[in-house]
Amino acid sequence: MKLLTITVPCYNSEKYMRKCIDSLLPGGEDVEIIIVDDGSKDATAQIADEYAEKYPSIVKAIHKENGGHGSGVNAGIENAEGLFFKVVDSDDWVLDTAYQTILETLRGFAGGDQVLDMLISNYVYEKEGEKRKKVIRYKHVLPENEVFTWKDVHRFHKGQYILMHSVIFRTKLLRDCGLKLPEHTFYVDNLFVYEPLPYVKNMYYLDVNFYRYYIGRSDQSVNEKVMIGRIDQQLKVNRLMVDYMVSKKQLLSSQKKLRSYMTNYLDIITTVSSIMLICSETEENLEKKNELWKYIKQKDAMLFFKLRYGLLGSCTNLPGKSGRKVTVEGYKLCQRFFKFN
Repeated sequence: MKLLTITVPCYNSEKYMRKCIDSLLPGGEDVEIIIVDDGSKDATAQIADEYAEKYPSIVKAIHKENGGHGSGVNAGIENAEGLFFKVVDSDDWVLDTAYQTILETLRGFAGGDQVLDMLISNYVYEKEGEKRKKVIRYKHVLPENEVFTWKDVHRFHKGQYILMHSVIFRTKLLRDCGLKLPEHTFYVDNLFVYEPLPYVKNMYYLDVNFYRYYIGRSDQSVNEKVMIGRIDQQLKVNRLMVDYMVSKKQLLSSQKKLRSYMTNYLDIITTVSSIMLICSETEENLEKKNELWKYIKQKDAMLFFKLRYGLLGSCTNLPGKSGRKVTVEGYKLCQRFFKFN
């Protein structure tokens, strides 16, 4: 069995996937790299096969019909032979020194008495044209270099949530919790780091800048104009997260800190949905915003209250054109601060 499976979902990634894969190869024989060619129309499939042929004991190439990012992650989980599992997007890469620290830490749990469900590390915004890189770290929020549970976690700041870039899960946990991401849908990485959480018991945090998250492509899914164009997919993920939160209400009833974290994360996602709908400046999308909030209220009145009358919910529901203007200006301020695309 491999120590770590790293899945690289690829769609028309010929221009940048080599940098990603080359950064993963130093993991050596402990690592399994699964390149998932999601029905690409460029040279992605050939590049994947090239690496699989050159490194047959490390790299595996999977070719499938196009199903979207979530479908690629699903294929990785289904075929993973590693004890632990990570997703690295094809336009991102990892830092070798941090990589080796992470592998050394994971080795300490392989075959040991203590089960590790989730390892967290830092990620870095590699934003095009900016020399100063913003690092998202979890110092003072998560205990360092020791196993801990949700009871030991402190309060997360806005913009400091656990994202796909920062997390490594135990593979069996992902399978046991039944995680299956929707196909042909963007923004499912939010579900990837949300749905397994009620099943995560033991965690470990390393204060190393492992994942390098590239921002700058005009067609990137986090580009504001692209997000507005794909707003129905954002709303789909948003609703699925609401449904999941409601379905796990009983399971979360005794886990106050985890429940609070998941509510706050949902607050962020709902705020992004609302602001994108406001930024589009169409009556149709403003109605979609109202429908989203009605949906949440119908599903769970208490959850609606927490989201609607929290700080972020209040900002996205200010009345009239002047209220919407304040909301948009506030979002632009957040863009500059958090380095959003």
